Amino acid sequence: MSLPVTFLDAVARLIPKDRRFDDPLSTLAFGTDASFYRLIPQLVIRVESEDEVVDLLKLAQHDQVPVTFRAAGTSLSGQAISDSVLIVLGDNWNGREIRGQGTQIRLQPGVIGAQANAWLAPFGRKIGPDPASINACKIGGIVANNASGMCCGTAQNTYHTLAGIRLVLADGTRLDTEDAASVSAFRQQHATLLERLATLGRETRANAQLAAKIRHKYRLKNTTGLSLNALVDFDEPLDILSHLLVGSEGTLGFISAVTYDTVIDHPHKASALIVFRDVETCCNAVTVLKTQPVAAVELLDRRSMRSVQDKPGMPAFVQHLSENACALLIESRAASSSLLHEQLALIMASLAHFPVEQQVDFTEDPLENARLWAIRKDTFPAVGAVRKTGTTVIIEDVTFPVEQLAIGVNRLIELFDKHHYSEAILFGHALEGNLHFVFTQGFNSAEEVARYQAFMDDVAQLVAVEFGGSLKAEHGTGRNMAPFVELEWGSEAYQLMWQLKRLLDPNGILNPDVVLSEDPQIHLKNLKPLPAADEIVDKCIECGFCEPVCPSKGLTLSPRQRIVIWRDIQAKKHAGIDTTKLEAAYHYQGIDTCAATGLCAQRCPVGINTGDLVKKLRSQEADRTKSAEWLAAHFATALQGARFTLHVANGARMLLGAPRLAKLSAALTKLSKGHVPQWNNAMPQPEKAIRFSPAVSDERPRVVYLAACVSRVMGPSPGDNEQTSLYEKTRGLLEKAGYQVVIPDNQDSLCCGQPFASKGYAEQAEHKRQELLGALLHASRGGLDPIYCDTSPCTLRLVQDLGQTRLDLYDPVRFIRTHLMDRLDFTPQEAAIAVHVTCSTQHLGESQALIDLARRCSKNVVIPEGIHCCGFAGDKGFTTPELNAHSLRSLKDAVQYCSEGISTSRTCEIGLSQHGGIDYHGLVYLVDRVTQAKAL
Repeated sequence: MSLPVTFLDAVARLIPKDRRFDDPLSTLAFGTDASFYRLIPQLVIRVESEDEVVDLLKLAQHDQVPVTFRAAGTSLSGQAISDSVLIVLGDNWNGREIRGQGTQIRLQPGVIGAQANAWLAPFGRKIGPDPASINACKIGGIVANNASGMCCGTAQNTYHTLAGIRLVLADGTRLDTEDAASVSAFRQQHATLLERLATLGRETRANAQLAAKIRHKYRLKNTTGLSLNALVDFDEPLDILSHLLVGSEGTLGFISAVTYDTVIDHPHKASALIVFRDVETCCNAVTVLKTQPVAAVELLDRRSMRSVQDKPGMPAFVQHLSENACALLIESRAASSSLLHEQLALIMASLAHFPVEQQVDFTEDPLENARLWAIRKDTFPAVGAVRKTGTTVIIEDVTFPVEQLAIGVNRLIELFDKHHYSEAILFGHALEGNLHFVFTQGFNSAEEVARYQAFMDDVAQLVAVEFGGSLKAEHGTGRNMAPFVELEWGSEAYQLMWQLKRLLDPNGILNPDVVLSEDPQIHLKNLKPLPAADEIVDKCIECGFCEPVCPSKGLTLSPRQRIVIWRDIQAKKHAGIDTTKLEAAYHYQGIDTCAATGLCAQRCPVGINTGDLVKKLRSQEADRTKSAEWLAAHFATALQGARFTLHVANGARMLLGAPRLAKLSAALTKLSKGHVPQWNNAMPQPEKAIRFSPAVSDERPRVVYLAACVSRVMGPSPGDNEQTSLYEKTRGLLEKAGYQVVIPDNQDSLCCGQPFASKGYAEQAEHKRQELLGALLHASRGGLDPIYCDTSPCTLRLVQDLGQTRLDLYDPVRFIRTHLMDRLDFTPQEAAIAVHVTCSTQHLGESQALIDLARRCSKNVVIPEGIHCCGFAGDKGFTTPELNAHSLRSLKDAVQYCSEGISTSRTCEIGLSQHGGIDYHGLVYLVDRVTQAKAL
């Protein structure tokens, strides 16, 4: 059914056009969350304020238009999709207020969970929920799903650590439980609603059998249905209302802020992996550990360990475990090292009488801990990575009473075999009896859907009826378990949930068919296809973990959305449907505005680099091969041309003035569709060609200095306080540290190939790379001397796939920390500096080292939040400047008190300087300023 014209007209007056999306590409892109369902919204609205939410709800109420709220869209059960109106959070939902030395924190729903913990870390605190998706999911979703996690249990979830909430009901009424005026007004306006909640609470508590059932159900981890425990835990109706919103999945109201009582984040941690001979022994050990000082106990069955046994860093014994082996990954945390060791002794003593097949003893080494936890964290993506193309990965989430865990595990394994899910694996939060099982499922035939239906019917009967457990422990009911809520809870509790739904959302406009549905087949409808599109991205499970680091998210598409649209284009083509319009829209949104830096791969559970797909698509369009070949063969001439262009631009600036040139340049860039680069105030002056030969008889240690082509062409901008070129500054620092600087022969002809690769000319790119590697091999005397490259993206490209080539290549961060620290004395400056960690620095594994170096140089270091990639992406800052501007839209406020910024890429620094309002320089400028040569 189409949306009413009156509603659409009213929304158009309320929300600017650039935050309303109804085109086929955008609605399809937003029609996907991390679940295996898909609904295409008719309208997507990006909201930036609570006032907008209030007004939209009033409009939706008036015209009976269903709405669904979305934060990050990492939900697994279909709770963040809609075929009506999807309301997504924009930029302005990231507020926080830290109280009482971190004992409380008030957060808006757009804050990513990991960011909240980063703010609390200096106080030794964290929020209680710790979902596996914490680096991507947002507070709104964490609260709305009552998410928990590995260490959270039931005591530290949102429901039990809630100190206050700000919400908007379906009729647009606001309530802030921490604001006396808001509470007073709400009591007056909604006296009837509050009285009804109070009555329902009294009736529920007076119903001894129902109250006992509710208390029993929430002794376990449980997110099936609405939070009925609010009716037995509280008698004050405002408390009942507040806690009903937790876990309501957007079906009872909009959560615009939440206050948490935080929990202690102990600094001392140790982990162990203990493998038992069978499930029974393993689960009996869990029962013992329940009384021990453990923070987390994760169970992994033999199949789950087999799924990761070949991964690097896995203990060798994992490959040779017996068929019925079952493991526990145990973590203990404490405030001090001595207390931790006491706890470890207690834990091991409690397990002494259990026969053990293999074990990795408790270790406090962070690297070893990370390897152990990788076993647990890599199980889900491991299944995703080997699944048959066209199938999806489904992760289910049940709870057995912990005393019956062993029987439950074995019965689930029997169901895997009965329904022929041979690849299914099982793991989970053993202390809570909470098990996740992962399997692959196709929905391309009626037979496959029927197999899934029969399996889920059996699972529901086993868990909910036979064991009295929870069908959804922490992933939320969604559409996935909505038909089974009554089976789990019984008719009386189920009808109580419907009473609450109709009391708070009488017209049923909030997220219909989620949590509660009158359609017993809703879990089998709107199943999401995952057609083959390209082998680079076919393993994508559309989880959304990649999105927080993508510079184009919110401007055009995120990596997840790029894959969604490309899959749809390929499926339509296969079906003979005309995709001309969709491909035209995708060209800008999917290809032109992708930075292709590969940060998405670092966050992707199955390691997909969406940028590789984009580069492949660019290469298919690359039709200027002869021009690329000419440039590769005449690179020095090309650099001269680039210097001349900068001369012309600088002359135009002096002739026309900066404001007029900026305006003219922007118009030309737009008219030429990005072919004419856009000028800005941070545009560099041309750099002179390098002419330098070291003394042949010099006995100092040698370092080969590779100045990247951008460093050789681009000098400081006219308004920069630093007018020394990067080359001169780097050479001076290296010589100060006692090095003889060697320059490769014919340097102006050399290039790592990155400019060619980014434009889709892979063959020319590799030719230039090999040519450069040969020159470096010669200059370094066969790899004897270290090679310093002054630009991290070039370093990254060179060090990849070196094979047998023996070159000791360094980016600025690694060279300074490994070769210069012992040769220089540092005197940190008082002035604040901003640090931008480039994408390539992250790929090189030098992020923390750069920050540590900056802190060695300055007493006040600022790392802007939420900026993972600057979006300049080689030359995108010139040709697609809106990508750079969007990525750095929050930079100026973040660095306003800094004297300068530092980075390790000259092109990135252009965009950072323009949008940050301060000069950004290479790291060497800062290091040179604060150091003196050590007396050796």
